[in-house]
Amino acid sequence: MLFSSYEFLFCFLPVTWTVHALLRGVGLQRTSLLWLLIASVFFYGWWDPRYVPLIVGSMVCNYTLGRKIASSARPKTWMAGGITLNLALLAYFKYARFFADTLAAATDIEPRMSTIVLPLAISFFTFQQIAYLVDARDGVERDPLSYALFVTFFPQLIAGPIVHHAEMMPQFSRGARLSPDKLVGGFTLLVLGLFKKVVIADGLSPTVAACFGPADAGQAVDATLAWQGALAYTFQLYFDFSGYTDMARGAAKLFGIDLPLNFDSPYKARNIAEFWRRWHMTLSRFLRDYLYIPLGGNRRGKARRYRNLMLTMLLGGLWHGAGWNFVIWGGLHGLYLVAQHGFEALHRRLRAPEARDTLGDSELAWIGRSVSTLVTFAVVVLAWVFFRATTFTGALAVLSAMATPPTTTDVQTWIVLLGLMGTVWCAPNSQQIAGWATTREFTLSLKPALWGLVLGVLAWISVLHLNRASEFLYFQF
Repeated sequence: MLFSSYEFLFCFLPVTWTVHALLRGVGLQRTSLLWLLIASVFFYGWWDPRYVPLIVGSMVCNYTLGRKIASSARPKTWMAGGITLNLALLAYFKYARFFADTLAAATDIEPRMSTIVLPLAISFFTFQQIAYLVDARDGVERDPLSYALFVTFFPQLIAGPIVHHAEMMPQFSRGARLSPDKLVGGFTLLVLGLFKKVVIADGLSPTVAACFGPADAGQAVDATLAWQGALAYTFQLYFDFSGYTDMARGAAKLFGIDLPLNFDSPYKARNIAEFWRRWHMTLSRFLRDYLYIPLGGNRRGKARRYRNLMLTMLLGGLWHGAGWNFVIWGGLHGLYLVAQHGFEALHRRLRAPEARDTLGDSELAWIGRSVSTLVTFAVVVLAWVFFRATTFTGALAVLSAMATPPTTTDVQTWIVLLGLMGTVWCAPNSQQIAGWATTREFTLSLKPALWGLVLGVLAWISVLHLNRASEFLYFQF
């Protein structure tokens, strides 16, 4: 069931919210949470009921392991076993085919394997529960209903945010509070996210396909098509993923639940490290806390730090998809981070001490910031080519075409792309708009009526485009 579908918008969400609100209204807090759990499992099962036992079994197993880790005299043994079990499950469903194909290509040995269908959201609920097990030594939430909702809560279940148990389970156990601010903020995020997805992101899909389809098929593409395809995908992924995140956070707010921020205008970043603090923020947090820091982080010298950055980004790339193109994409971002940290270290050594405190006040500082943002954006676009292409030769074909002089023009497409570039660089993001719409100054003015009209128009336009809605791009991960 897509967020951007008639079934979700006009049936599932209204019915689930109404029953939940009625149960809360008569004081049946636990029953309302049970209702949310049932609705969330139904939401997951809508895709393929065969995998409901998988997520339920994973949930029961990890909850039991968490309790065991918290009470055992040998917590590390139980934790290692639990993590191994989760990773083995993820490896089988997501990477078995990839490893088999790689082995066949390298040795001409074709392993016999049945078709494996990737269960929806397995990467997300596996990472969440691994974090739960790692932290279980410090104590765990003992309410099984809160834990079940932490894993299955439908707004964040399919494609994140990757929520942390410490920020979610207390909200369920103490009871979420419905308030006018959350309803207004939630509806604002829901509508903005829907518009981003079905109008902007899905509208860019033909331009992306016109470039990468022929390239992956071994056909030549010219410079104009390559640049338009790469930029269109850059903005398609941006508005698709931020649209999903907005809808997820908006839907959760309607139930009084606050999901963590997961997307904060990443193309405004002035360097790659800042990009990753703004893009898929909860994944970045997970990789930092449960991979980069345990590897040693930056505590054991520059060489170890650069190694840890590369390993973290390579595994982060592989998490996104079972393919070498994703590994290359992750490796590129690892190299970007290494280059950034190396340049910053060199710059600190070469800068005059007296200039270190005055550089930010320079009249030319804004030019430096603008150039940094542009360079960061450019290298991100180049890496996205590997992320989008389904073959290595297709990615190289697009990049090679981008390095040649353009031979054709498409003014209309360039106008759209330049308009989107201005939007992502200059316009406020969704959480800023939603925050503004819930301020006291806003609610005491006549603006709510006007804002309601604006949201109504955006919702109406979005509904008119639902017939072309496709799956969110991050569903494949």
